[in-house]
Amino acid sequence: MAKPLEGIRVLELAIWINGPSAGYMLGDLGAEVIKIEQYGLGDPMRGLTRAYGYNMMLSGGRTLYFEIYNRSKKSIALDLKKEKGREVLYRLVQKSDVFFTNYNKSVTARLKADYETLSKYNPRLIYCINSGYGTKGPESEKRVFDSLVQARSGFMMTMAGKGCQGPVRTGGAYFDQLGSTMTVYGILAALVARERMGMGQEIEVSMLSSAMHLQQDNVYHYLWKGESWEGHRISLGDALFNMYRCADDRWIMLAEEQSQRFWHEFCQVIGIKELEHDARFAEMDVRLEHAPELIAILEDRFASKNRGDWLSLFEKRGCSFAYAAINSVAELVNDPQVLANDYIVEMNHPTMGRIKVPGVPVKFSKTPAAIGMPPPEFGQHVEEVLLEVGGYSWDEIVHLKEEEVIP
Repeated sequence: MAKPLEGIRVLELAIWINGPSAGYMLGDLGAEVIKIEQYGLGDPMRGLTRAYGYNMMLSGGRTLYFEIYNRSKKSIALDLKKEKGREVLYRLVQKSDVFFTNYNKSVTARLKADYETLSKYNPRLIYCINSGYGTKGPESEKRVFDSLVQARSGFMMTMAGKGCQGPVRTGGAYFDQLGSTMTVYGILAALVARERMGMGQEIEVSMLSSAMHLQQDNVYHYLWKGESWEGHRISLGDALFNMYRCADDRWIMLAEEQSQRFWHEFCQVIGIKELEHDARFAEMDVRLEHAPELIAILEDRFASKNRGDWLSLFEKRGCSFAYAAINSVAELVNDPQVLANDYIVEMNHPTMGRIKVPGVPVKFSKTPAAIGMPPPEFGQHVEEVLLEVGGYSWDEIVHLKEEEVIP
């Protein structure tokens, strides 16, 4: 079966996570993604041995982060500082649908890989630049990483909430991944527009705009109400929208917005029948006024059983109120729902053998997406790409190697 983007060729001139992550998503959807790495250097992620204090090394001298964000791609290496290297790029652009980068505009202009230049070789080209803070403004050229966007976007303070002594950074590169996801969103929309209107175009995405998109409700709330929401571990506002520790030190989340609708059922299954018609708790508005009292009662109730016992009870009784286990990542990857929906799949890796990886998050009934090739070695496909896409002869490739334009 064909994949959704089969027949689409993408050139990726991007490093680190914000950018390359978009490449593997497009590759999983069936696009031919050609990763262009700097001659003699390569993507810095290839050499990132430690991050956030953790060892990133894998077997075979590979690094975790590069492997995560560079599957389903081919790799070539070019010296774009040389005219002949740029000539190779232009020949590939003529045969490609999409070019995307996370280099600053000053860098792409210096390399003559900006939209104005590349669109002359292919007017139908979709050109996407994924920046940190946007391409305009006094800080458009600053180096930006995920942690800085967490800080700049207000996310760290939202996560901290009341009573926290300082900002909270989430583990992992969430806004790198989100920025790349929005890159794919923009590229797909531009491909549809080209199909309908016959024109290529330049599109811009930034990590900061993506972070604001993620926080739509909070940003709107401040713009329209003059207040910003704060994160919290325990909510004193609503007992049925709260987190509770169980006897085994595992947690359950209740998230019931319609607490009155499910109040009877909840009281029955939790074992607080005597409180259902208690004047303090019988109606939602009054229950909210007495939330701290009810939360204290529920904390004692949930602490009386292990989490698994509570979840089994809720399942056995067919409870309709909204609840979930608060999983660790270790529990997430073994969650029955995750496994049933193929959110974790297996692939063959050249040095680690048969391994488990997150699957493609979108399912297609007639053009199923799937993980393609494992992450490429540096410049692994340079000869293949130049022969098949660039139309170069073997003699021309030999000359490019001799002139150190390609490895």
